[in-house]
Amino acid sequence: MRDDTPVLIGGGQFTYRGEAAQSPSPLELLKIAAERAAADAGLAPSVLADLDGVALVGFTIDAPGGFQQLPFPRLKNPPASFSRAVGAEPTWEVYTHMGGNSPQQLINTACERIARGESEFVFAGGAEFLGSLMKRLKTQAGFAGWEDPFAIEAEPRRMGDPRPGTTPYENAHSMNRPINIYPMFENALRARDGRSIGDHQKRLGKLFAPFSRVAAANPDAWFPVERSESELVEVGAQNRWVSFPYPKYLNAIMEVDQSAGVLLTSVRKARELGVPEDKWVFLHGCADASDLWHPIDRQNFHSSPAMELTGKRAFEMARITVDDVDFIDLYSCFPVAVEVGAEALGLKLDDPRGLTVTGGLPYFGGPGNNYAMHSVVMMLPKLRAKPGSYGLCTANGWYLTKQSTGIYSTRPIEGPWEREDPAVIQREIDALPHPAVVEAPHGPGVVETYTVVHTRDGYHMGIVVGRDEQDRRFVAVLPEDEATLRSFEEREGVGRSGTVSRHPDGKRNLFTPS
Repeated sequence: MRDDTPVLIGGGQFTYRGEAAQSPSPLELLKIAAERAAADAGLAPSVLADLDGVALVGFTIDAPGGFQQLPFPRLKNPPASFSRAVGAEPTWEVYTHMGGNSPQQLINTACERIARGESEFVFAGGAEFLGSLMKRLKTQAGFAGWEDPFAIEAEPRRMGDPRPGTTPYENAHSMNRPINIYPMFENALRARDGRSIGDHQKRLGKLFAPFSRVAAANPDAWFPVERSESELVEVGAQNRWVSFPYPKYLNAIMEVDQSAGVLLTSVRKARELGVPEDKWVFLHGCADASDLWHPIDRQNFHSSPAMELTGKRAFEMARITVDDVDFIDLYSCFPVAVEVGAEALGLKLDDPRGLTVTGGLPYFGGPGNNYAMHSVVMMLPKLRAKPGSYGLCTANGWYLTKQSTGIYSTRPIEGPWEREDPAVIQREIDALPHPAVVEAPHGPGVVETYTVVHTRDGYHMGIVVGRDEQDRRFVAVLPEDEATLRSFEEREGVGRSGTVSRHPDGKRNLFTPS
């Protein structure tokens, strides 16, 4: 085994469930995860002062939009503040743009840097604190202790793709929120497979009930409650509609207080630190790519070429197949992410190995962009307990857009560690054909996919993606009367014909079903 082979030596995570007024600051959450990662490697917290790389996942509150307007003390440069908090002076500090793919992408990048000799001892981690943040704002509890003790003003070096996930055209029709877009993928998948709405809802309950069971046994889960198949999909006071076909229990929950991170080194550095080899876990295969960036441009709404190709490349790099994997954690913000991911990787939804080691974002918790870091942290002890076994983690950002895959094992890597340039896969995806888009359609149209959006008070709106007579794709809203909206929940909306025209507000398109 080469001295420059990258290796994960420790992982740590933390879930805070106490009073919001006493919740740890974002910086404290990061430190707890890092110190627990050091302890997992058998090292003292003081070792963090030797870090030469700090790579942090972007906080949700730094996403463009409304979160940036929240009034509370912010860390201007989280990596720099964290480095000073642990006494480190790293030569590589990076902070990601938004996306749930970020944790795996950071690990892939850090391993590449270590293999090239550009870094030797890296902390990759993240934290989310929307749970306590929103409660503090609501109760006016204040934010004492959340200020940056180092008052750093320099902007961080950013990593990832900064482009917004949707176009102004999609935004005008409310296709700019995960809770609105993922249901549109789900409805398209159901229609492709020819299942009735009732049968498909039962399938969703059957898919996610095992996730809740895993979460119930996970001491770090935000909702450690096992729920039955029917409980997950039956709509009621505690499980209201969010956007059809997803009631609340099928949605990722972002308002949590959780942090997680891993320590990565070279084999040489791991030996120098005295980390026992039975702690070592190697990244055997990895890949990163994005589907066509905007949902409106996708080939269809029921598959992900990026999931398929990143999985294929990661398995090729690891020199194994999906049948060789022992532990799996598929990104699970909504059921369709699991369904599409499983199909892309050749997995069955009832795979006896299970599809999560954490419990999934709706039940373990959906800590913004950092969920997949918890997946990796949970994977480490499972792999150590079964030496030579393999673990698969997938990570997804935006709207089935950005994909990162990692395959892990305690099995040593022979030869040089080499990661394929992500641009190779990306060129293949970008060259795929896709429908033309029309922003001002007029005349007959057919529904390609849709959703019906609810508020706590009931029906809110319907969103349609359709095709016009020239087979061009368009976006529109449905008439707002309850009878029309209800009809799209009671019988299949995909394939329904109608007429598309300009909405009376002059800003959107209106699809009136026949």
